[in-house]
Amino acid sequence: MKKKILGLTVFCLFLFTLAAPGMAAYKAEYRMSLVVEPTGPWGQGAQMFADLVKKRTDGRIVIKPYFRGQLHGEKQTNEFLLLQQGIADFCLGSTINWSTTVKELNLFSLPFFFHNDYKAVDALEASEAGRKIFRILAYKGAIALAWGENGFREITNNKRAINTPDDLHGLKIRVVGTPIFMDIFRSMGADPVSMDWGEALSALQSGTVDGQENPVASITIPYRLWEANKYITFWHYAIDPLILAASRETWEGLDRIDREIVSKAAREAARWQKKAAREGLGESSASIETLRKNGMEISLLTPAQFRAFRVKTRPVYDKWANDIGIDLVRSAERAAAPGETKKGRKGKKIER
Repeated sequence: MKKKILGLTVFCLFLFTLAAPGMAAYKAEYRMSLVVEPTGPWGQGAQMFADLVKKRTDGRIVIKPYFRGQLHGEKQTNEFLLLQQGIADFCLGSTINWSTTVKELNLFSLPFFFHNDYKAVDALEASEAGRKIFRILAYKGAIALAWGENGFREITNNKRAINTPDDLHGLKIRVVGTPIFMDIFRSMGADPVSMDWGEALSALQSGTVDGQENPVASITIPYRLWEANKYITFWHYAIDPLILAASRETWEGLDRIDREIVSKAAREAARWQKKAAREGLGESSASIETLRKNGMEISLLTPAQFRAFRVKTRPVYDKWANDIGIDLVRSAERAAAPGETKKGRKGKKIER
């Protein structure tokens, strides 16, 4: 009888171990890939996520951020592959860097889609188009947990002010290694040069390239680009959302309760990160003043100037809309259309 009771007790303890939160065979450390430095909203948001998860799981899940591209050898366009292969457990990554593997993410790089309208960006992310992108990522092996933000991309150079498409003619502009950026700049007569950011800094300083395009808050100011480039144009030609995601392998290894904790921490950290990335980016903002004080000449485009860039790059927009998927692009256009109700958007052609 005692043997039966003892056996039943051991069996119950075994079942409890399988079901109890945090009792799965978790890793001693979960690796998180970051392209950027730990400073700035992007890196700080990742660290906040790691800290929240550790605290709320009582140390069951310890996430270590690997900054500066340590996990992918500074080949930033390979980052999504790390999630697919389970080399990275988590990433707070750029849609631009991931778009070489997930073509639908080129949606956010369509030239002059948003025109500095953060409400349109948020609306798109919360729409069916945004949800479809998350489903596509899941199919490819990454569980998207929250949207973050790197910001609108502006252009700097050391040759001249850029106020029209013709002003780009002949300029060597460093771009991230994705084909859509090559097409955009070639359409305006520029000479785009693809290189990772680590190479770009020395190329800008030596004059090997004339300029670059990146968000102000995460790149232009932290890296003091005024030391290499005198001119900056705020043209908001593309947006760079971030996505906080987990490897499917890692995600499936967490129990239900810990998944909920991780999801909540991701949303909380991403909200903070997005807000921090957008602070001070208005056209009369502290960021503008910082650039002026450091000697940069700033161009702020008029609506007519903006339209000229949009018209010039329209063939690129149309080409890539087809490559991305025309249904997804049209859905995104409706979601991001300014000043319209859902009823008003239905069936209306979006003029671009």
